[in-house]
Amino acid sequence: MFTVEVIYATLEEQNILKLEVEDNSTIDDVIHQSNILELYPEIDLSLNKVGIFNQVKKLDYIVQSFDRIEIYRTLLADPKEVRRKRAVRQKEQGIIHSP
Repeated sequence: MFTVEVIYATLEEQNILKLEVEDNSTIDDVIHQSNILELYPEIDLSLNKVGIFNQVKKLDYIVQSFDRIEIYRTLLADPKEVRRKRAVRQKEQGIIHSP
């Protein structure tokens, strides 16, 4: 047995759950053991990516002692599209000058 954390954040709060898990537990095992899916029914493990310390992992990844399992929310907007729209708007306003 060893300790891991499961983390999920909404726009309003961040929830960090510490739990003891068995050796050879997968991310999927730990997430289900944590009961975080009952606390946040909007989490869909077929859609939400998961990771360990900001590195995306698959659900069958075997966790290690002191791993921090992060469940990522789906993005509200594509960052590349937001930057593209901002650049177009700035060009139209004369903030960006074309060569």
